[in-house]
This record gives sequence, C-alpha cells and structure tokens, in this order.
Amino acid sequence: MTRFRSPLIAFAPFLVASALHLVLLYLGPAWSVTATKALLMPLLALAVVLLVPPFRAPVPLLLSGIAFSWGGDVLLSFPGDGWFAAGLGSFLLAHVAYIVLFLRMPRARRHPPAWSYVYWAWMIVVLGLLLPHAGALAAPIVLYAAAIGTMAMCASMHGRWIVLGGAFFVASDSVLALGRFLPGYEFAAHDFVVMSTYLAAQGLIALGVVAAVRSGRAARDPSSPAPGRRADATAR
Repeated sequence: MTRFRSPLIAFAPFLVASALHLVLLYLGPAWSVTATKALLMPLLALAVVLLVPPFRAPVPLLLSGIAFSWGGDVLLSFPGDGWFAAGLGSFLLAHVAYIVLFLRMPRARRHPPAWSYVYWAWMIVVLGLLLPHAGALAAPIVLYAAAIGTMAMCASMHGRWIVLGGAFFVASDSVLALGRFLPGYEFAAHDFVVMSTYLAAQGLIALGVVAAVRSGRAARDPSSPAPGRRADATAR
C-alpha cells in the first residue's frame, strides 16, 4: 500500500468530519449528530494507516485505542445508565491501550515530570464532586478516573503532541462527567467543549505516534530517551 507523505492530506477527512460534527451539534437533527460521531474514529484510524504500516509497532496499540474509543462513542450515543456504563468500559479499555502504548514507545523522559501529578490531584477533586451523585456508577467512575489520570501522566513523558493530547482528554472527560453528574453544572457550550477537546485529544495523540513511527523513534529501546537528548528534554 502506498503511504501518504503529507499528514495534512491523510488527516483531512477526519478534520472535515470533526468540523461538520461540531456544527451539527447545534444546527443539525439528532440523527446527523449520531451518524457523524460514529464516523470520526474510523476516519482517524484511516489517517493512521494511510501514513504508517498498521502492523508496525506500536501502531496496533494506537489503533486499538482508537477502536475502543469508537465503541465508547457509539455506546454513549444511547440514553440510560447501562449504556453509559458500557461506554465508560469501552473508553477504559482505550485508555489501557494508550497507557501500554506510551510505556512501550521511546520516551523523552524516563519518568513523568513533576507537573504531571496535577492530573491525579485534579482527578481527586473531580471525584469529590461526582461521587455524592454517582450512585451505582461510583466504582466504575473511580476506576475510570484512575485510568485517565495514569494515561495523561504517561503521555507527559512524550513529545508535545502526545502531551497535549493527554491534557485535552482529561479536559474533555472532566467536562463530560461534571455535566452528567453534578447538578446545575451544564452550560450552553457543554457539548461543543466536550467534543472539540475530545477530537483534539485523539487527533494529537495519533499525530504524535505517527510522527514517532515515521521518524524511526518508535523502533528504539523504550526504556531510554531518544539518542542525543537528555532524559528531561522535550521530544518533537
């Protein structure tokens, strides 16, 4: 299969579909929002395989994370706590895939930087707000919060695109959870903020991993930083 040279061209269908989905959140019928949402992650996966071989390590882990995220997108489109729990489980598996991905890829840092512990602190704050209203979903929410906090910390050991992707994911899921469980929290642009930060997170993570694979960095020993860089240097 011929690979695309330009990430912009490969990502174009995903970017167009993302923009369309964000517009339809306010202007389109409900079915169009659901339909475009179901297309987003497949188009992101398409961008990845157009740029790098799908079976070259660590691309299968990236594609697994995208696939589980697609499952979460679809399941969360249905109302009810049962569907929400199923969607949460699918996204939990996505974060596990991303955690393994970030730990296996070569890292710009051997350990998470000190500032990344703010993710765990923020998760504790969010859980303090959510758990009094979570009911039977309290345990799954705690497990999910631990997973996304860990994912974001693992992302912080990599280059700027993956770092930003992890941060946007935390922002998106925080707004989503607060809007669902915290009385009086939801605001007019809630859905737009959730989806725009989520799409930015997924796109930036994919872009960062693709860039590492194309540069050859993903083939080196994941236990050490890239050659010629200090352990605390920021990878590009």
